[in-house]
Amino acid sequence: MKNIAVILAGGKGSRMGVDIPKQFIPLADGRTVLETCVTAFEQNEHIDEIAIVMLEDHIAQAQAILPADRFPKVHHWIPGGKERWESSLNAIMDISKTIQSPADSNLLIHDCARPFISQDLITRVCEALKHHQAVSVAVAVTDTVYCVKPDGLLEDIPPRADLRRAQTPQAFRLSLLLDAYASPAFNEYIKSSALAPTDDVSVVFRTIANQNIFILPGEEGNRKITFAEDINPKN
Repeated sequence: MKNIAVILAGGKGSRMGVDIPKQFIPLADGRTVLETCVTAFEQNEHIDEIAIVMLEDHIAQAQAILPADRFPKVHHWIPGGKERWESSLNAIMDISKTIQSPADSNLLIHDCARPFISQDLITRVCEALKHHQAVSVAVAVTDTVYCVKPDGLLEDIPPRADLRRAQTPQAFRLSLLLDAYASPAFNEYIKSSALAPTDDVSVVFRTIANQNIFILPGEEGNRKITFAEDINPKN
């Protein structure tokens, strides 16, 4: 079974308050967010290939940061789309052209904005893929969560014990992703503003009936960089 890490690095970082895409922002050790993230998958023995998905205008700059002699697992450079799901679909279609048997290949789709992912978490996801066709990682919710109506009034308070905060990687058999994105239900899904897909788990969940998705415990250290303070948080 081949494991291919797909790094989604198409964000512009507008909420960071900086004038460069956040994947090119340097971290405390001087390495960029992109290099730090890709290094984690490059070093993991369970990852066979890496695909980088980003805006076409940024690919040359990224290739300079990730030279082939230091990152030999990076086999794919794929232009991203306007929406996250479009970037995932571009990767799925591009990689599927190079794979003889989609049923024998896994994609681990990971947000570049989570550069602090541990080796243990990558390995646990790959191990889980030996037994499940769809795997994601999530952490328990520690705060009470409110469901609020458009008018600002409280609608519901769901049981906290049942809730999880989604992280990445979100990993799947390539054949399952091809079926999900090709299904008629997906076309209806992307037309709904109320249910517009925000990740690949939601695509599979909404389009493939009765498909089990195994949720692994995530890690608080696998945090997402959204705002400037997320790079080096005080607490």
